[in-house]
Amino acid sequence: MNPYALSMIVSSLALGTILTLSSYHWILAWIGLEINTLAIIPLMTKTPHPRAIEAATKYFLTQAAASALILFSSTLNAFTVGEWAISVPSHPITATLLSIALAMKLGIAPFHFWLPEVLQGSTLQTGFILSTWQKLAPMALLIQLSQSVNLTLMLTLGLLSTIVGGWGGINQTQIRKVLAFSSVAHLGWMVAVLKISPNLTLFNFSLYILMTSTLFLTFISLNTKNMYELSTTWSKTPALTALSMLSLLSLSGLPPLTGFLPKWLIAQEMIKQNMIAFTLMILLSTLLSLFFYLRLTYSMSLTLAPNLSSSSLLWFNPSKNILATPMILSLLLLPITPTIMIMI
Repeated sequence: MNPYALSMIVSSLALGTILTLSSYHWILAWIGLEINTLAIIPLMTKTPHPRAIEAATKYFLTQAAASALILFSSTLNAFTVGEWAISVPSHPITATLLSIALAMKLGIAPFHFWLPEVLQGSTLQTGFILSTWQKLAPMALLIQLSQSVNLTLMLTLGLLSTIVGGWGGINQTQIRKVLAFSSVAHLGWMVAVLKISPNLTLFNFSLYILMTSTLFLTFISLNTKNMYELSTTWSKTPALTALSMLSLLSLSGLPPLTGFLPKWLIAQEMIKQNMIAFTLMILLSTLLSLFFYLRLTYSMSLTLAPNLSSSSLLWFNPSKNILATPMILSLLLLPITPTIMIMI
């Protein structure tokens, strides 16, 4: 791609997100979301492949439908309440419509069907942007809307997302689809606690971005797209493979790694609210996700492709130094939990 065009596209991506994050007016937020959507399309179609074109079309149609619903809901809310400001409590009906529209943009079940296919049709680099940066603006709006949303709707979407995210990823062999269903499951946890504690949702979202970025950067570095290719990574970069295995276990929420933090705090908050049955169900649904994370770790660390005993091992590769900081953060933040919570 032409570097000037690429710089324009990346600038538009940044502009759209910053515009939505800093907006106080629903129309301004909608404009930011539209700029964001239109900027990512050229990145998805820069490889002229039928799968890429199909992915871009699916993404555009879903996002356009969600944006239309946001525009309709915000207009209806302004007609009902008399305010365009995002911070003003919304009418219950318009708040429900806005929640559904933002759930479509984020890929929360049952509006998740576009996400695995779109990620599979994109490159790892574009999938990385879709799974992290593109979720910032809709999640910011959802957190600002947290006091107006319907608790029953949020709990239903949350439980459904964790079950669908775990169930859908079990039989997948493609890395991008596994990470897509992982995203659905993690968003379920965020949505479930949104009404009860928006700060916990923000905290969970920040850690999700951190851990997913680490894994995407690792798979980009290893140039790995499916589970079968993972078995060859140990003989190439054993140190990076071992740390990647721990990152996957962190994303699954196993102690004493960073990913255990949000699940522990969310479960604790729900038990405080006397939602013991719901907590049990959402924790059991996490076991489904744990299964496919363990499949990935098994492929990475417990299977070894045939290789010569005299082949050299790249224990240290200077080009992979960029992964050091996110890898450490995605593994070792558990001891400083109180400090993080005070900051949030």
